[in-house]
Amino acid sequence: MKIISTLLVALSATSAMTAALAQPAPTSPPALSLERLTADPPLAGRLPRQAEVSPGGQWVSYLRPSQADSEVLELWAQPAAGGAPRKLVAAADLLGGAAQRLTEAEKMALERLRISQRGITRYQWCGQDDRALLFPLSGDLFLVRLTDSGPQAQRLTQSPDAAKQDPRCSADARQLAYVQGGRLHVLSLQPGAQPRALVPARAETHISWGLAEFIAAEELGRHRGFWWSPNGTQLLALRVDESRVGLKTRAQIFADRTEMTQQRYPAAGEANAKVTAHVVQAATGATQALPLPADAEYIARAGWFADGTPWLQWFNRAQTRLTLTEFKRGPRGYLPHDITVETDAAWVEVHDDLLETPRGLLWSSEVSGRRQLLLLDRATGARTPLTQLNEPVGHAVCASDERVVFTAFNDRGRGQDLFSLPLAGGQPQPVAGSGGRQWREAKGDRACARLLVTRSAWGRPPQLELRGLADGSLTALAGDAPDPALRQYTNMPLLLELTSADGQTPLSAFFFPAQDRREGKHPVIVMAYGGPGAATVNWGWGRDMALIAYWQQRGFGVLTLDTRGMQHRDREFTRGHYRSFGRNEVADLFAAVRELPSRVPGVDAARIGFFGWSYGGFLGARAMLDADTPFAAAVAVAPVTDWTLYDTAYTERYLGLPEGGKAAAYADAHLPSRAALLSKPLLLVHGTADDNVLFDHTLRLVEALQNAGKPFDLQIYPGKAHGIAGRAARLHLYRTMDAFFERHLKAAP
Repeated sequence: MKIISTLLVALSATSAMTAALAQPAPTSPPALSLERLTADPPLAGRLPRQAEVSPGGQWVSYLRPSQADSEVLELWAQPAAGGAPRKLVAAADLLGGAAQRLTEAEKMALERLRISQRGITRYQWCGQDDRALLFPLSGDLFLVRLTDSGPQAQRLTQSPDAAKQDPRCSADARQLAYVQGGRLHVLSLQPGAQPRALVPARAETHISWGLAEFIAAEELGRHRGFWWSPNGTQLLALRVDESRVGLKTRAQIFADRTEMTQQRYPAAGEANAKVTAHVVQAATGATQALPLPADAEYIARAGWFADGTPWLQWFNRAQTRLTLTEFKRGPRGYLPHDITVETDAAWVEVHDDLLETPRGLLWSSEVSGRRQLLLLDRATGARTPLTQLNEPVGHAVCASDERVVFTAFNDRGRGQDLFSLPLAGGQPQPVAGSGGRQWREAKGDRACARLLVTRSAWGRPPQLELRGLADGSLTALAGDAPDPALRQYTNMPLLLELTSADGQTPLSAFFFPAQDRREGKHPVIVMAYGGPGAATVNWGWGRDMALIAYWQQRGFGVLTLDTRGMQHRDREFTRGHYRSFGRNEVADLFAAVRELPSRVPGVDAARIGFFGWSYGGFLGARAMLDADTPFAAAVAVAPVTDWTLYDTAYTERYLGLPEGGKAAAYADAHLPSRAALLSKPLLLVHGTADDNVLFDHTLRLVEALQNAGKPFDLQIYPGKAHGIAGRAARLHLYRTMDAFFERHLKAAP
């Protein structure tokens, strides 16, 4: 695939675009096969996962795919002062040849984190100590100590039949807590110590302590359920009672068996888990509840202030109000004090921007119309604006006594960069290494003195570097280089700004022309997500880059598009899904696809297909179930087809409760009732063990299509979850889509 750097032009350069596209293609690189796309090692190389800078800034740690199998992760670290990376431990070193085991609860927790690999899949630095890392593996807990003589692994527990979930060290690294069998346990790290259960044994399986419930992990980004106090004497723990949550039975259909799995899954309009917060004494297990009002439906975030005061961020059920509450200890218990309240007529976005500084609490808000940073007075709630940027702030990275480091979007949300700003006020300054058309993310050490920066660009896989904010030092961190062939397939996109259905809002889009244009007009595959909470058109590393290059070689153009309602833009743009799924984004998709042939020479308007996953799967199926569709064929993977079956927090945030006047929003987005409108080829794909978008969704649409007498294609993946993970399954999926598009887009309609 040739590098199309000369085609990176702006919207106004129509004549230059036409001339560039008319140029004959240069000599092509070797053919890119689907087998190479899914082979080991990946084209992008074995990219580090879960990279962290140690609390004191002395080390950088990460999970690195094994040289033998990229699906197996190992724990590695590299000194911040320089030096070669070193493998600390691998699962095979600890299991002695035994197979790794995971309970169903652990599998679901990994699915919430979108982790599909094996080996050491999670870890953390032990408290504020730069000398030890903690991780669970195959039912037990392990610690790796960094000593002068090298890394030394220690097995902390000896009962692999009972999974230890979400282990966390206290700040002083002298003890840890974890959840086993739904109960909180504490274990001293002194030799010979035995674990102690902190809460009574549960009589009911629907009650647990210290774990994130499904909604928190899947929709609110909270993957933990307890937090150590700063002095290590107490834990702030969440008690989850799922007795009211509907029990769904998933038939995990494998090739050789069917396993019936029961799952507490709160569908839209149904009861949520009852989550309450408690302070638990680490020495005795004594608990004391934190009082919250009856309308505190979701606990989005929790933690402790440095003075030992617990705090919670909580939503009402409609998610139109987010309250930050602290709890002061009084003679008769804890007394709540609401520090600030965010409100929004549509919904309030969840965020992680709460940091203590000498000048107040660092917080972010969209009250100005785009997310910006501000300082909160903890006693009065008074607000002092910090940033007033032309585009939204992404999130706060870290804060010291003098400054805050944060990310912010640029280029209409297509880029992200790093900035430093004095807490006393002033103009944000770019962190060294800034530039156009790239995507930078970072994590900071405890003092916000060193930043672990992840930098990527389209066609350039993520690279790690350690930057010193005060001294300007830069350490490039070692990592596997990508396959040298990757640069041959790097396909710089043609930037387009297409017009939404309202006739005025610009939509970000990338277009990748077909490599061989000698035959004149060519078909196009559109890749879009369309749903809230994400954006796909940006200058960062694109995991679908190689698949796009493959389709280009096969004679397809590819369009990626972000419709109204997606992220990284101002509030007016991101609220495009208010009380509506399948309306604005479908209208935008249709408008953009119809505009494309007039903007890009060679596009055959009669041969445009669609590929989408999850919400993108809903979008693809909805687009085909429309008498006015401009698409000739579509692939819909793991689609939501009936929003009354999807979970509470996500669905109700946008559509409201499925009752009364709001029921119309659910009816409008109900795909089975549109089955009779299918007139063109549709391929439905789903994993039978999907615990996010349940397999029931596709089954309901399948039945409706059959009852309407409509032919369609169906591909199921036995035992696969939402991500249809695994090289063999992905290769088969790609081959299936490839054959589908060849059959329906290559031939003249």
